Amino acid sequence: MFSALVIEKGDAGQTVTLKNLEDSDLPDGDVTIDVEYSTLNFKDALAITGKSPVVRKFPMVPGIDLAGVVTDSAHADWSPGDRVVLNGWGVGETHWGGLAQRARLRGDWLVPLPDEFTARQAMAIGTAGYTASLCVEALLNFGITPDQGEILVTGATGGVGSVAIALLTKAGFTVAAATGKTSEADYLQQLGASTVVDRADLSGPGKPMQKERWAGVVDTAGSHTLANACAQTRYGGAVAACGLAQGMDFPASVAPFILRGVSLLGIDSVMAPRERRVTAWARLSRDLDATALDAIAREVSLKEAITAADHLMDGTVRGRIVVDVNR
Repeated sequence: MFSALVIEKGDAGQTVTLKNLEDSDLPDGDVTIDVEYSTLNFKDALAITGKSPVVRKFPMVPGIDLAGVVTDSAHADWSPGDRVVLNGWGVGETHWGGLAQRARLRGDWLVPLPDEFTARQAMAIGTAGYTASLCVEALLNFGITPDQGEILVTGATGGVGSVAIALLTKAGFTVAAATGKTSEADYLQQLGASTVVDRADLSGPGKPMQKERWAGVVDTAGSHTLANACAQTRYGGAVAACGLAQGMDFPASVAPFILRGVSLLGIDSVMAPRERRVTAWARLSRDLDATALDAIAREVSLKEAITAADHLMDGTVRGRIVVDVNR
């Protein structure tokens, strides 16, 4: 028997309960894992609260992230005792996810858990931190260098933003952190931000071309924030777009792209190939101070994750929520 959060949907609507299940209830897969920690992402909160049709089939165990130990494997890459981490691949949407004490998954979805991190620390990073690493990697591969100017990070107190600031600072960049929680300036500066920008300066409609400021951008918001970030990016700069916290729309013009040569880099974390995932986790293990994760994350139990999802949707959460599935 093992415990899991289970989302069910009937004529009366959606319910989320903590249930005891058996191994025979697990979905198909070639690797079985004893989950040690999971985490709550924005997508998990949408699934648990039912505020967006994230879940594609019911019943569903949510949780797009997990870290744990392999207990049984029919996959050539994995053996019992291996420490692994999973991010995305539709887990928690179409395949049972990590908010449970046990999971059965496809081995192709897994990557090794770096020795530098405990399972808890890996989930303090989670998809959010792994996505931040993908964004930083994209900007660096594009050719953005610290001497070219400031990097803007939007949604800076969130999971992606928090890790992005830490990684960019480690890479030598000067970082401006945009947030609606200007009271969190000390937290952002502790992560490495040099400047704190009020989210309101970016979140409203703006001109197609604005004063050049940013050499590069990591944007988690979309909508007007992304449009304004592009309009303020310097000639030849790049914007890594990975989120839609403000909205899926993009009310912009082509002006920054055809007059300043700005590039918009789309960052997908869900279906990214394994090689890119391994590279992203290698950067995290090399450049992210594991002790800094204590400032980024707080811990809840599996049952408490239901209430924590409401708080995440309310925008009252700073950093990351780690879920200890065994308490």
